[in-house]
Amino acid sequence: MEASSLGVQWKNPRFEYLEARTVEEACALLSRYGEAIRVLAGGTDLLVAMRRGKTASQYVVNIKDIPDLDAIKHEGSVLKIGALTTLADIERSSLIRKNFAVLAQTAGQMATPQVRNVATLGGNLCNAAPSADMAPPLIALGSKARIMGPDGERMVPLESFFTSPGKIVLKTGEILVEVHVPDLQLNTRATYLKLRPRTMIDLALVGVAVVATINPKDACIVETKIVLGAVAPTPMRAYEA
Repeated sequence: MEASSLGVQWKNPRFEYLEARTVEEACALLSRYGEAIRVLAGGTDLLVAMRRGKTASQYVVNIKDIPDLDAIKHEGSVLKIGALTTLADIERSSLIRKNFAVLAQTAGQMATPQVRNVATLGGNLCNAAPSADMAPPLIALGSKARIMGPDGERMVPLESFFTSPGKIVLKTGEILVEVHVPDLQLNTRATYLKLRPRTMIDLALVGVAVVATINPKDACIVETKIVLGAVAPTPMRAYEA
């Protein structure tokens, strides 16, 4: 594909466009091309980076047509959110708004409605920007990443998912397929606040997620988790706060 045919002059003008219809196909392509391939989901980060020459990719694999990766479901005591779920779907989901309202609240604070309609949860996490808004509340909730690859499936605590700016724990051939969020404990509340330089569409200067469990008898806090974004190379737990 000639990127210039899209009506813009890209600094990364040539790449081969591929499509995967199953997770197995995606993993096979990622294994074959290694560092030369990038995954296209919503494209709100990748295409901008490619246009500006911040990432060079010989191959781009579109995974949007893989079934069930955009599902939101509750099984047992776990909320499961597919990696292709858009921020708009997270914001609007009645299941999330009822039982995990902080995630809907967070998604609603991100970018513009147009961007939220295409940007995906997996893209926000795998882009691994220190300011990624979805990371702090998900970490504070004790979430895990479900990863598929050539060697099968593995679960990684989301707190350990990020290694440095733009870097995550995915190995060659692996793909994030779901995020698992455990049910909140009784009398637990959560919120996410972000400081922005100007308007809602701006990236966070600081993001703070707080999950607190309260004893209803005396209103004392039994347990608190605080996670900060955009203050370090990766999202960080404030263990001593």
